[in-house]
Amino acid sequence: MMTKVGFLPEETSSFVGRRAELARLETALTTRRMTTLIGPGGVGKTRLAVRAARAAADRYPDGAWWADLSPLYDDALLLPTVSDAVGLADHTLRMPVEALCEWLSDKNLLLVLDSAEHLRGPCSHLLAELITTSPGLTVLVTSRQPLGTRGEHVVRIQPLPVDGAPDALQLFEDRLRAGDPRAGLDAPGDRAAAADICRRLEGIPLAIELAAAGIGRHTVAQLATRIGTRFDAPVDAEDLTASRLDLLADDSLWPRRHRTLRTTIGWSHELCTPLERLLWARLTLLRTDFDEEVAREVCTGGPLTPHEVDRALQGLVAQSVVQRDGTRYRMLDTLREYGRMWLKELGEERAAADRHARSFLGLARRAHEGWTGPDQITWYHTIADTHLDLCAALDHLLAHDVAGAQEMAGRVGFFWACCGHLSEARGYAQRALDAGPVEGPHRTRLQWVLGVAALLQGDFATAEKYGALCTAIALYDHDDEGMLGATYLSGLTQLMNGEPAAALEAAERVLRMTETAPSDGASPEPRTTAADTSEAAGGSDADFDSDPAPMESAHRLRCRLITVFALTALGRLTESGRAAATLRRSCELGGEYWTRSYADYQLALIALLQGRPEDSATHARAMLAGKHRLRDSFGIALGLDILAAAIAAQGAGAQAARVYGTGHAYWRMVGHPQRGTPELGAVRETCEIQARAAVGDAAYQRAFERGQADNAEVGLAAALHSGLQL
Repeated sequence: MMTKVGFLPEETSSFVGRRAELARLETALTTRRMTTLIGPGGVGKTRLAVRAARAAADRYPDGAWWADLSPLYDDALLLPTVSDAVGLADHTLRMPVEALCEWLSDKNLLLVLDSAEHLRGPCSHLLAELITTSPGLTVLVTSRQPLGTRGEHVVRIQPLPVDGAPDALQLFEDRLRAGDPRAGLDAPGDRAAAADICRRLEGIPLAIELAAAGIGRHTVAQLATRIGTRFDAPVDAEDLTASRLDLLADDSLWPRRHRTLRTTIGWSHELCTPLERLLWARLTLLRTDFDEEVAREVCTGGPLTPHEVDRALQGLVAQSVVQRDGTRYRMLDTLREYGRMWLKELGEERAAADRHARSFLGLARRAHEGWTGPDQITWYHTIADTHLDLCAALDHLLAHDVAGAQEMAGRVGFFWACCGHLSEARGYAQRALDAGPVEGPHRTRLQWVLGVAALLQGDFATAEKYGALCTAIALYDHDDEGMLGATYLSGLTQLMNGEPAAALEAAERVLRMTETAPSDGASPEPRTTAADTSEAAGGSDADFDSDPAPMESAHRLRCRLITVFALTALGRLTESGRAAATLRRSCELGGEYWTRSYADYQLALIALLQGRPEDSATHARAMLAGKHRLRDSFGIALGLDILAAAIAAQGAGAQAARVYGTGHAYWRMVGHPQRGTPELGAVRETCEIQARAAVGDAAYQRAFERGQADNAEVGLAAALHSGLQL
């Protein structure tokens, strides 16, 4: 059982044997650019790849990165999955493969693609391009068959030896004790019976683990007898169970000479209660790790009540069909295949897909409603972590429930834009609009998502087009939230085009228009406009104190953010600072981090422009802490730039250069040169001049290169050394 830690899955159960295979893999990873570890399902390829990659990771300055391909049902998400795995969240309009090749071109890293057999052609094509353009890249693939890529080195893995070596027996005993620490092979005849089980199961690790899980219902001797009876019995060609097992006898997946695992899985299936079998089949729709609540939503129906789902899930865990890690669960791909076969035999494929889609549409609704509130970060991470399930649900809805797809694409789009899934946000929003007529808030939301994604990709013309469309539709529909969202999109586009006065005028007008009926039951916030404050230069953060406003809707907060950006760009710093401080406290009331982080960014910029670099650095670190919690690489890049400028203004040239170098690494993650609101360009130039003057060109360059070469997380931690806690 494994959980993601760092870049490689963490091993949470014992690893047995495989010394020879590990030695072969060590040699292969040292001498070959691409190695494919092949073997039948359940033979232990993934565990071996994890162990080999972890042993080799220190040899790669840019780390070892893991991409699990088993949940991908076609090649549409192959590139996004690999890009996510190596830390790339491209914000440009380039072809995804071009962005990935450029990102890896100067990296010295190990990339592991796990379970590639169902995507052999697309993987082979992608890896051929990556290896050609990335001389420092080493690739390790696990698959049931070679990919056929030029230069591929194949390492075949066999089951654990069962004669003359203790490995298989050791695995059986380890898994026996993992299920029950009091269990063992101490009774007379138990060790001999366990050895017989391992021989019958041909040393296949997954088969041995499944057998060990059955000890709770049998003694070791009884289990050996039952397995022996099953394996010695002739196969009846007319037997329904046998014929269904033969559906998995495709030589490309399950070699005919090696049916032991299929038989063992079938035996484990027979040991399950009817409701456990039904749950096994229905769980196969889930592409990512899940919790009990999701299992209930996706699998409840007919005889499986919510209570029975909980009971059956624990039964599957006890039999090692489902693996548990804390509150999360997952199913091995080999067992998912078997369950999917039974789902088809039961005639439940469409009904199960409908439940799955409804569940994740519900999740998108709850996340959208919870964006402005104390659970924002939890929802943000949930949407990121369930990306493959959300895509699968959207694909199903586009085919069978267009209205549901249109609602879902609009509700999840902003999350995806923030998570860096810009191509998916834009692509699904466009497909949803093209799928059929849509009116009201759902249409406005879809067009808004298209515009925001285009803006973040640097496509300002498209963003401007959709900003105007959203404005017109929201006015026609008398949709206050739509107006606020449209103004945010149009205002941000105007700011990026160097038109802050137009952005400010539109934002203040719409905030006035909608303040009598704010969303979520909030009272109108105190506004900050030119009539309310003076433009006296200078001042400290204490000058920005005012009564915080009640919690507001996400669109209203973002619209207020436009006024802050615009006031800063116009040089009206005291007004901007007061507006930013008030906005920050409004966000803080409800636990809102995304807008709050950008308010911190503006406070940092204002303090820097007013000659208060220490205050600027404090605000910049507050922004970075928030953006780090949100995993927002684009926001982190902006924050590092302003922090570097604040440090340089304090005379610490080498430290500023290192932070700048880390910022450059984050800008590369999103595929952009440094960019932000227009006024940041001059600030960056001033920062670099000050830092170089403080330490000299050579020292500046060394520090910059160190920051650029650091692992991004390490560099960010160094930038946040003040220990700020949110």
